Amino acid sequence: MRIPLDYYRILGLPIQATVEQLQQAYRDRALQLPRREYSEAAIAARRSLLDEAYTVLSSPEQRQTYDAQFLNTLYDSGQGDEGRLERSPTPTGSADPNDPYSPSIDIDDRHWIGALLILLELGEYELVLKLGRPYLSSGNISLESGRYGDPDIVLADIVLTIAIACLELGREQWQQGQYEGAAESLETGQELLLREGVFAPLRGEMQADLYKLRPYRILELLSIPESAESYRVDHQRGIQVLQEMLDERGGIDGTGDDQSGLSVDDFLKFIQQLRAYLTAGEQQALFETEARRPSAVATYLAVYALAARGFADRQPALIRRAKLLLLRLGMRQDVYLEQAVCALLLGQTEEASRALEHSQEYDSLAFIREHSQDSPDLLPGLCLYGERWLQNEVFPHFRDLAQKQVSLKEYFADEQVQAYLEELPNEPEPASQWAPAASTREHHENGHRDYAVAGSAYASRSVNGHQPSGGYSSGYGATATLDAPPPVSTAVPIAERVSHGGDRPVMPPPSARPPRPNPAAARSRRPSRGRPSPRLDRMLFLIAIGVFGLVVIISLLSRISRVFGGTPTVEPLQQSSLAGLPQLYADAITPPAPSLSQEELTDELALQVVETWLAAKSEALGEAHNVDGLSQILVDPVLSTWEARAAQSVSNNWYMVYEHTVTIDRVEVNEEVPEEASVFAAVTETAELYVNDQIDLGGSYDEALQVRYDLVRQDDQWRIRAMSVQ
Repeated sequence: MRIPLDYYRILGLPIQATVEQLQQAYRDRALQLPRREYSEAAIAARRSLLDEAYTVLSSPEQRQTYDAQFLNTLYDSGQGDEGRLERSPTPTGSADPNDPYSPSIDIDDRHWIGALLILLELGEYELVLKLGRPYLSSGNISLESGRYGDPDIVLADIVLTIAIACLELGREQWQQGQYEGAAESLETGQELLLREGVFAPLRGEMQADLYKLRPYRILELLSIPESAESYRVDHQRGIQVLQEMLDERGGIDGTGDDQSGLSVDDFLKFIQQLRAYLTAGEQQALFETEARRPSAVATYLAVYALAARGFADRQPALIRRAKLLLLRLGMRQDVYLEQAVCALLLGQTEEASRALEHSQEYDSLAFIREHSQDSPDLLPGLCLYGERWLQNEVFPHFRDLAQKQVSLKEYFADEQVQAYLEELPNEPEPASQWAPAASTREHHENGHRDYAVAGSAYASRSVNGHQPSGGYSSGYGATATLDAPPPVSTAVPIAERVSHGGDRPVMPPPSARPPRPNPAAARSRRPSRGRPSPRLDRMLFLIAIGVFGLVVIISLLSRISRVFGGTPTVEPLQQSSLAGLPQLYADAITPPAPSLSQEELTDELALQVVETWLAAKSEALGEAHNVDGLSQILVDPVLSTWEARAAQSVSNNWYMVYEHTVTIDRVEVNEEVPEEASVFAAVTETAELYVNDQIDLGGSYDEALQVRYDLVRQDDQWRIRAMSVQ
């Protein structure tokens, strides 16, 4: 039978390879063994093809005859230019078994599985699927007749080859950003193995990849434009996969294992990233359901969705639901500004003013005061603040509201809104609504918030990458309140107050907001609480005297020990202390790094190899986009992948800033092929993504990974040929 291969590709050589290169390539290929699941017959068939290729090309007469035929085929197809003569092995999927001008050779039928295995090793995954799938159909006469060898053994080898092709094709599509295509390839291979009931470990690899692929698939499905024909189906599929992950994790801030590899913080960032692809209605349905688990994060996100929909669709009833959720959150977090905005949108101006009195967001309160200078109350500034908050911090996180303009004047002028506000009953406030909870007061007095609920701090102050209410936590204690605002006047209608502040300048970004007030000034404005009792004064004085005496005694003892003590101890020089030394002295103190050309692959050399690769990656994907270092540490196929990724970063105007720490777990050298080894390392990688010179928090991450690096020794130097996250 005829197969779409040539002798040069079988050995992985260019047509102009020398005799020495031919011999080295043959030795390398002969020593490389496929997966242990393959039968002896498949391994022998592969070896026979390697021997045949080497026999023909190592004979000058046979090689000359073969080259003439080979070049005639290329010139007939219009590919016989100078660049073709120096070609590398054909890229994935480029060979066509039905193309009469494609290089091909005749082989024995029993060597067919060996040819399929060689195509797999060359990365021709799609071609392997095209050639191998017909033999999986039931009742294949050629297979059952024993033409290719023992039918049962050959069938098992074909199933294994096709499954591996699906696995590798899925991983290749994953790296190229084709996440749904990658999932389809992995699921195809998994279904094949499940149907045949073989190779369970390989099926487990596919399932692990599918779990890790889910977050990428969700983002791809949700980000499909509405103009696409498959938008509705794909969008709903993305929400369904997201719900499956949430159920397995036990909620947004749950600690269940969905096997995606995302920590709680990573998953919160992922949720934040996908919100821009969901509508306000979709987020409301999702996060209100998740809030019942219960979840502080989901509750806060539900508040955003309800407030956004209530304002955009002129449904104050939704804003009232958001306000009730905020009352629940208020027992643990300072959400008084959000409560004030919701009360304002419901026409409850006195309640809005009382919420402002209890807020600790000093910067935002300063902004509100600044824009209420000509008013007897804080309502004009609150109107402006609420309008900017909705426009800049709420609407951008909803697919259907990102481009919509916010106008409080139009909102209050709506007849449906006016009718609802007129019929809204006076709600009795809970007795403790404006009294800080004991836990909240205690944590404020210690200068930080309550982080008891996993992820609640992220929900309350980092859900949008910055302060959701436009301000910052004071850290001065619950008693450091601002002066009480003047009584709210209800004589002026809300619509007039909105127009009064409608032409004021936009709310400055967090970095440009007014500075936090001086702590001393804040303390001077605290209400008087009376003097402590004389007994308490006397006790505090005695404690202070005792502490002072203890400090004096310790100081005297320390001086005496230095005078009469022995030889002073010398602290060992820490590696971190070298950072402040001039480079010349740092080089003199730091032990020299091991050479990458060292023959024995020790843990120290393996660490140097991995650190060299991580440094090269930082340069290639960094702001300078310097790819020179990649070819010094990587070889194909992984070299081509990272060069393409670096080129993509340049064309799309993004770069990464990395920080790494590496620990080598173990090194495994191939006993049969000493020039090959695997390094297993624990890598902590912190990356900041910059798009158009602006940091993208959604694309930034901090991960701890277990990575396997497959090394090969070329040109007397260890280089990385493949890598995978375990």
